[in-house]
Amino acid sequence: MAKFLDMHRGMAGITGDQLKRAHSADVEIQDEEGVTFEHAWADPEEGVIYCLSEAPTADAVLRIHERAGHPADEIHHVPLSI
Repeated sequence: MAKFLDMHRGMAGITGDQLKRAHSADVEIQDEEGVTFEHAWADPEEGVIYCLSEAPTADAVLRIHERAGHPADEIHHVPLSI
């Protein structure tokens, strides 16, 4: 499985509770696409959310986010890590 980092823009002012609910919405349906959402971070001032996942394809990640109600603006394959 590959790792992906995706970004959601336009989320200025997001709270910790809202981030938890959005992440939970992804996790609830992630198995349907073979995705595992590992972590999410947010910068409320910049209005950006970052999500790290493991998935068979980038499209699988995008589909889960779309179905959960918060489509990603960017997704990047992360082929190397330490």
